[in-house]
Amino acid sequence: MKIALSVIIVNWNTREHLRACLRSIFTYPPDEPFEVWVVDNASSDDSVQMVREQFPQVNLIANEQNMGYGRANNQALRQAQGEFALILNSDIEVTPHALQALIDFMRQHPDAHAAGGQLILPDGSIQPSCSERLTLWAVFCEQSLLAKAFPRSRLFGGYTLTWWSYDSVREVEQVVGACLMLRRQPDGSFPLFDERYFMYAEDTDLCHRIRQRGGRIYYVPHARFKHHLGASSEQESVRTEMVKAYNRSRILFFREVYGAWSVPVYRLLIAMGALLRLTLWTGAWLVGKPDRRHAARHVAMFWNVFKDAWKSCSLRTP
Repeated sequence: MKIALSVIIVNWNTREHLRACLRSIFTYPPDEPFEVWVVDNASSDDSVQMVREQFPQVNLIANEQNMGYGRANNQALRQAQGEFALILNSDIEVTPHALQALIDFMRQHPDAHAAGGQLILPDGSIQPSCSERLTLWAVFCEQSLLAKAFPRSRLFGGYTLTWWSYDSVREVEQVVGACLMLRRQPDGSFPLFDERYFMYAEDTDLCHRIRQRGGRIYYVPHARFKHHLGASSEQESVRTEMVKAYNRSRILFFREVYGAWSVPVYRLLIAMGALLRLTLWTGAWLVGKPDRRHAARHVAMFWNVFKDAWKSCSLRTP
């Protein structure tokens, strides 16, 4: 029996989201044979036990330590038997016909090396889930809040295509790794993530390499998924470290793609953005809106991010 699709989910302490994700896959499966892989990165919330007891049909890899997002995905990608592989975040739920829609699209478009579906946020809005090429200009617009202030501007909102309605098939530079379907390469293997990226930007790097090899990447809006957005990274104890990890991964990307000269520029932009947000959240704390404890947590977080970025600006580029 030929397997059409391998769904791969990396989990870290998101048991309830993972349960909902797996339930949705088996409730709305594709029309063809499929398999599901869960790679657990040493969760402490009984995620592994839940999968073993409630979803025994799932292929489970239980790591004894956190291997990082890219490396954990690679563990399953190397063993997956499907014609296609779908990288899926644990905080995503499948909707009816979504999985088959992506399979059908990839078969109908043999030039498509990767594709992503439409992600629906809890409030019903569409998440910007694909982008143009990551550049220093994109980082400036992000860190200066110009992209947020003028989302309909092609100049300031161009990176994540917020000026666009996200309602039609479109060839893009990148789709987010939260929902990323991959085609097997000519040698029979799936493209792998660069394991130097522990978390964040590994999808940016993978899509960049696919495009460099002549592959095309598409956004497919009729394949719809519900996204609860950032289940692992919203945990209070790790939020600041996640922001730092995000910046470290982007630094690696800029150094690899643009060269060492881009790294201090990127770090300066991050310091600028952190200082701007620190100022805004300090103001919010002073006036007591929306909540002083909430504002204080953000003040502490962006102070740490600013110190980390500013200190790095004075260091020699790695």
